[in-house]
Amino acid sequence: MEYVGLGKSGLNVSRLCLGVMSYGSPEWRPWVLTEEEGRPFIKRALEFGINFFDTADMYSLGKSEEILGRAIKDFAQRDRVVIATKVFYKMGPGPNDQGLSHKHIMDAIDNSLRRLGTDYVDLYQIHRWDYHTPIEETMEALHDVVKSGKARCIGASSMFTYQFAKTLRVADLHGWTRFVSMQNHYNLVYREEEREMIPLCREEGIGIIPWSPLARGFLSGTRKRGSQNATPREKDDQFAKDLYYQEADYQIVDRVVELAKKKSVKPAQVALAWLLHQPGLTAPIVGATKMEHLEDAVGALEVKLSEDERKFLEELYVPHKVLGHQ
Repeated sequence: MEYVGLGKSGLNVSRLCLGVMSYGSPEWRPWVLTEEEGRPFIKRALEFGINFFDTADMYSLGKSEEILGRAIKDFAQRDRVVIATKVFYKMGPGPNDQGLSHKHIMDAIDNSLRRLGTDYVDLYQIHRWDYHTPIEETMEALHDVVKSGKARCIGASSMFTYQFAKTLRVADLHGWTRFVSMQNHYNLVYREEEREMIPLCREEGIGIIPWSPLARGFLSGTRKRGSQNATPREKDDQFAKDLYYQEADYQIVDRVVELAKKKSVKPAQVALAWLLHQPGLTAPIVGATKMEHLEDAVGALEVKLSEDERKFLEELYVPHKVLGHQ
């Protein structure tokens, strides 16, 4: 396993991050694995040398955090792993049980720590932009979380670039804690982040930890034109159907499959390898509901792509409307 710094934080993380959204309660999403089914993936990730794990309070309404916390306690030493979680989405019936107000952030971090069974998280991230709370209130609250010792670093997830730039300016203006990472939507069939967000992150030394690096499994090469029901998750995933499945997207997948055959590797490994070759990219967040998913992701670290091979994968890309956050 390779390890790199997360932005300018000095925090070292594995080149792959295991996302644990898939472990929780099938009542939340039908494709989610139970704790008994999900724990072996966390254990195997640790055996591979993965030290970076990402969750969120809203995944299975807290059960994902609980499962990760118990697994880390049983399979690892707390100070040897990097735990990331997120705040924003609705977690209760009250008007203050969501968003990025000072009140909700301070309540949410305590609840996440309780579920995770730890005194601190290494990376506390805002899951989305809150249009109803002044960004100054949010940034001060996150600064308070860090200064209280409940989080080591803070990060952000998908938003418009002007919004992210605003957070950095507000933090600098007041001497508050800066974001060290951006968890954005980025893969071979969705590259709109290359226009503004990724250049900003590179300029500012922000670690890039993209979600959906395989486009919800689309880049694994198993999806057929005209059929969007290849897996249980795909049947239930209207979000993916809104994001992908243009003809140009299928043509890119065709090239991923072609190159994978040429190199005698899996299509998913080619797609991940392409991401890992992008300057400034820290660690894609990979999900796994079959052990081969995790094994293939680790194997992708050994796949090297030439400049011509990367161009072969990239050149058919067509612009997409901004999707993944609004």
